Amino acid sequence: MNIVNEVFPTDPSQIGKLMEAGPEGPVFMVNLLKFKDRAEYDDGRETSLTGREAYMIYGRAVTELLPKFGGKAIFAADVTFLSLGKADELWDEVAIAAYPGRGDMVRMSMSEEWRQIAVHRSAGLKGQLNIETVLPAGGAPDWQVALAGTMRGTP
Repeated sequence: MNIVNEVFPTDPSQIGKLMEAGPEGPVFMVNLLKFKDRAEYDDGRETSLTGREAYMIYGRAVTELLPKFGGKAIFAADVTFLSLGKADELWDEVAIAAYPGRGDMVRMSMSEEWRQIAVHRSAGLKGQLNIETVLPAGGAPDWQVALAGTMRGTP
């Protein structure tokens, strides 16, 4: 298995797929994040921030932006140990955001508000994997149904 962390999509087929309607129902984006040791801003500004600190500026701002597009932050935690499998290097953090659908995530990431805060994302990230997930079509365990219900506006 070959794994390539990226900050922005570069594969035209992935970009094209991202622009398609996507699966029905809520989409849960699993983000595997790898931070730079030191933040590096594209505009060349001087900073004493670590990559994690720069990304956290983005993380706080995007958490406030998500509801404007029907989304919400679900989970974020540091990666501490790989208990099964092998990887040359672990990610630093896992974050999960939920959206009513793929298009809502795309609209958010194309918004001017997102572009303004994304400078901190780019400054802090060495790379990441974004994995789109959905509930199983054949039926989901109760805990998955309850979580999905929060995305549909039900208790």
